[in-house]
Amino acid sequence: MPAATGNLQRSAMLGGFVEATTPLVNPNRLWSAQEVLVRPSPLPAAAGVYGWHFKQPPRPDLGAGRLLYVGIAPRYMANRTSTQNLRKRVRYHYRGNAAGSTLRLTLGCLLGLELRRVGSGMRMTFGKAGEATLSQWMADNARVCWIEQDKPWELESHLIFQLDLPLNLDQNRHNAYHSRLKELRAQARQRARELPISS
Repeated sequence: MPAATGNLQRSAMLGGFVEATTPLVNPNRLWSAQEVLVRPSPLPAAAGVYGWHFKQPPRPDLGAGRLLYVGIAPRYMANRTSTQNLRKRVRYHYRGNAAGSTLRLTLGCLLGLELRRVGSGMRMTFGKAGEATLSQWMADNARVCWIEQDKPWELESHLIFQLDLPLNLDQNRHNAYHSRLKELRAQARQRARELPISS
Protein backbone atom coordinates (compact mmCIF):
# COMPACT_ATOMS: atom_id res chain seq x y z
CA MET A 1 0.00 0.00 0.00
CA PRO A 2 1.46 3.41 -0.92
CA ALA A 3 2.35 5.57 2.10
CA ALA A 4 -0.04 8.33 1.01
CA THR A 5 -2.95 5.88 0.81
CA GLY A 6 -2.12 4.46 4.23
CA ASN A 7 -1.94 7.94 5.74
CA LEU A 8 -5.31 8.85 4.23
CA GLN A 9 -6.90 5.70 5.66
CA ARG A 10 -5.41 6.36 9.10
CA SER A 11 -6.61 9.97 8.97
CA ALA A 12 -10.10 8.82 8.01
CA MET A 13 -10.15 6.31 10.86
CA LEU A 14 -8.92 8.93 13.34
CA GLY A 15 -11.44 11.44 12.05
CA GLY A 16 -14.23 8.90 12.46
CA PHE A 17 -13.06 8.08 15.98
CA VAL A 18 -12.89 11.73 17.02
CA GLU A 19 -16.34 12.36 15.56
CA ALA A 20 -17.76 9.34 17.40
CA THR A 21 -16.18 10.18 20.75
CA THR A 22 -16.68 13.96 20.90
CA PRO A 23 -20.19 13.61 22.40
CA LEU A 24 -18.60 11.62 25.25
CA VAL A 25 -15.38 13.59 25.78
CA ASN A 26 -16.83 17.07 25.20
CA PRO A 27 -20.59 16.62 25.46
CA ASN A 28 -23.04 19.40 24.71
CA ARG A 29 -24.94 18.35 27.80
CA LEU A 30 -24.34 16.31 30.94
CA TRP A 31 -27.24 14.75 32.83
CA SER A 32 -27.69 14.43 36.59
CA ALA A 33 -29.26 11.60 38.57
CA GLN A 34 -32.38 13.69 39.14
CA GLU A 35 -32.76 14.22 35.41
CA VAL A 36 -32.32 10.61 34.28
CA LEU A 37 -34.26 8.93 37.10
CA VAL A 38 -37.53 10.70 36.27
CA ARG A 39 -40.24 8.99 34.26
CA PRO A 40 -40.29 9.22 31.35
CA SER A 41 -36.50 9.17 31.34
CA PRO A 42 -34.54 11.03 28.65
CA LEU A 43 -32.32 7.95 28.39
CA PRO A 44 -33.18 5.85 25.33
CA ALA A 45 -34.03 2.16 25.69
CA ALA A 46 -31.35 1.46 23.09
CA ALA A 47 -27.84 0.07 22.80
CA GLY A 48 -24.97 2.48 23.27
CA VAL A 49 -21.96 3.84 25.13
CA TYR A 50 -22.19 6.11 28.17
CA GLY A 51 -19.54 8.34 29.74
CA TRP A 52 -19.19 9.62 33.30
CA HIS A 53 -17.86 13.04 34.26
CA PHE A 54 -17.52 14.28 37.84
CA LYS A 55 -17.95 17.78 39.25
CA GLN A 56 -15.83 16.58 42.16
CA PRO A 57 -13.84 13.39 41.51
CA PRO A 58 -13.67 10.57 44.08
CA ARG A 59 -9.96 11.39 44.54
CA PRO A 60 -8.36 14.83 43.98
CA ASP A 61 -5.62 13.40 41.73
CA LEU A 62 -8.20 12.25 39.18
CA GLY A 63 -9.16 15.75 38.09
CA ALA A 64 -12.61 17.35 38.00
CA GLY A 65 -14.90 17.99 35.08
CA ARG A 66 -13.58 15.42 32.64
CA LEU A 67 -14.46 11.98 31.30
CA LEU A 68 -13.18 9.34 33.75
CA TYR A 69 -15.17 6.20 32.85
CA VAL A 70 -17.04 4.70 29.93
CA GLY A 71 -19.47 1.80 29.95
CA ILE A 72 -21.67 0.02 27.45
CA ALA A 73 -25.09 -1.53 27.25
CA PRO A 74 -25.50 -4.26 26.34
CA ARG A 75 -22.26 -6.20 26.69
CA TYR A 76 -21.33 -8.62 23.93
CA MET A 77 -22.77 -12.08 24.55
CA ALA A 78 -22.00 -14.95 22.20
CA ASN A 79 -24.67 -17.36 23.43
CA ARG A 80 -27.65 -15.21 24.32
CA THR A 81 -29.17 -11.79 23.82
CA SER A 82 -28.78 -9.27 26.62
CA THR A 83 -31.82 -7.31 27.78
CA GLN A 84 -29.67 -4.38 28.93
CA ASN A 85 -29.89 -0.94 27.32
CA LEU A 86 -28.70 2.58 28.07
CA ARG A 87 -31.75 3.45 30.16
CA LYS A 88 -31.56 0.39 32.40
CA ARG A 89 -27.80 0.48 32.85
CA VAL A 90 -27.30 4.17 33.60
CA ARG A 91 -30.24 4.27 35.98
CA TYR A 92 -28.82 1.23 37.80
CA HIS A 93 -25.45 2.92 38.23
CA TYR A 94 -27.19 5.86 39.88
CA ARG A 95 -29.40 3.88 42.26
CA GLY A 96 -28.25 0.23 42.34
CA ASN A 97 -25.47 -1.34 44.40
CA ALA A 98 -21.81 -2.30 44.08
CA ALA A 99 -22.59 -5.97 43.41
CA GLY A 100 -24.20 -5.06 40.09
CA SER A 101 -22.18 -1.98 39.13
CA THR A 102 -18.41 -1.98 38.74
CA LEU A 103 -18.59 1.84 38.59
CA ARG A 104 -20.26 1.99 42.02
CA LEU A 105 -17.75 -0.54 43.39
CA THR A 106 -14.85 1.59 42.15
CA LEU A 107 -16.30 4.89 43.38
CA GLY A 108 -17.15 3.48 46.81
CA CYS A 109 -13.64 2.06 47.23
CA LEU A 110 -12.06 5.37 46.20
CA LEU A 111 -14.32 7.24 48.62
CA GLY A 112 -13.34 4.92 51.47
CA LEU A 113 -16.71 3.25 52.01
CA GLU A 114 -16.63 -0.15 53.72
CA LEU A 115 -17.37 -3.08 51.43
CA ARG A 116 -19.32 -5.90 53.12
CA ARG A 117 -20.57 -9.37 52.26
CA VAL A 118 -24.38 -9.40 52.17
CA GLY A 119 -27.19 -11.94 51.82
CA SER A 120 -25.70 -15.42 51.41
CA GLY A 121 -22.22 -13.90 51.63
CA MET A 122 -21.47 -14.29 47.91
CA ARG A 123 -22.40 -10.69 47.01
CA MET A 124 -20.52 -7.62 48.19
CA THR A 125 -22.00 -4.15 48.55
CA PHE A 126 -21.45 -1.12 50.77
CA GLY A 127 -24.53 -2.05 52.83
CA LYS A 128 -27.75 -0.04 52.94
CA ALA A 129 -26.20 3.01 54.59
CA GLY A 130 -23.07 2.94 52.44
CA GLU A 131 -25.00 2.54 49.19
CA ALA A 132 -27.29 5.41 50.19
CA THR A 133 -24.23 7.57 50.89
CA LEU A 134 -22.77 6.62 47.51
CA SER A 135 -26.05 7.32 45.69
CA GLN A 136 -26.16 10.78 47.28
CA TRP A 137 -22.52 11.44 46.37
CA MET A 138 -23.25 10.44 42.77
CA ALA A 139 -26.37 12.62 42.70
CA ASP A 140 -24.21 15.55 43.82
CA ASN A 141 -21.15 14.89 41.65
CA ALA A 142 -21.65 12.35 38.86
CA ARG A 143 -22.93 13.47 35.47
CA VAL A 144 -23.53 11.22 32.48
CA CYS A 145 -23.74 11.50 28.71
CA TRP A 146 -24.30 8.85 26.06
CA ILE A 147 -24.37 7.96 22.41
CA GLU A 148 -26.46 5.28 20.74
CA GLN A 149 -24.39 2.56 19.07
CA ASP A 150 -25.60 -0.75 17.63
CA LYS A 151 -22.45 -2.68 18.67
CA PRO A 152 -21.16 -0.64 21.61
CA TRP A 153 -18.45 -3.15 22.54
CA GLU A 154 -16.61 -2.30 19.32
CA LEU A 155 -16.37 1.40 20.21
CA GLU A 156 -15.63 0.67 23.88
CA SER A 157 -12.33 -1.04 23.05
CA HIS A 158 -11.20 1.94 20.96
CA LEU A 159 -12.21 4.41 23.67
CA ILE A 160 -10.30 2.59 26.39
CA PHE A 161 -7.22 2.23 24.21
CA GLN A 162 -7.18 5.82 22.94
CA LEU A 163 -8.40 7.84 25.94
CA ASP A 164 -7.19 8.33 29.52
CA LEU A 165 -9.98 6.59 31.46
CA PRO A 166 -8.59 5.92 34.94
CA LEU A 167 -11.77 4.39 36.38
CA ASN A 168 -11.99 1.66 33.73
CA LEU A 169 -10.18 -1.57 34.65
CA ASP A 170 -11.17 -4.01 31.91
CA GLN A 171 -8.89 -3.76 28.83
CA ASN A 172 -7.07 -0.85 30.50
CA ARG A 173 -3.78 -2.24 31.87
CA HIS A 174 -1.87 0.48 30.00
CA ASN A 175 -3.47 3.21 32.13
CA ALA A 176 -1.25 4.68 34.87
CA TYR A 177 -4.07 4.36 37.44
CA HIS A 178 -4.83 0.70 36.69
CA SER A 179 -2.58 -1.04 39.22
CA ARG A 180 -3.51 1.37 42.02
CA LEU A 181 -7.25 0.96 41.44
CA LYS A 182 -6.99 -2.82 41.06
CA GLU A 183 -5.09 -3.09 44.35
CA LEU A 184 -7.53 -0.81 46.17
CA ARG A 185 -10.50 -2.91 45.07
CA ALA A 186 -8.69 -6.15 45.98
CA GLN A 187 -7.93 -4.82 49.47
CA ALA A 188 -11.59 -3.83 49.95
CA ARG A 189 -12.73 -7.32 48.93
CA GLN A 190 -10.21 -8.97 51.24
CA ARG A 191 -11.35 -6.86 54.20
CA ALA A 192 -14.97 -7.73 53.39
CA ARG A 193 -14.15 -11.47 53.48
CA GLU A 194 -12.68 -11.05 56.97
CA LEU A 195 -15.77 -9.29 58.32
CA PRO A 196 -19.04 -11.00 59.28
CA ILE A 197 -21.87 -10.96 56.76
CA SER A 198 -23.81 -7.73 57.00
CA SER A 199 -27.56 -7.86 57.60
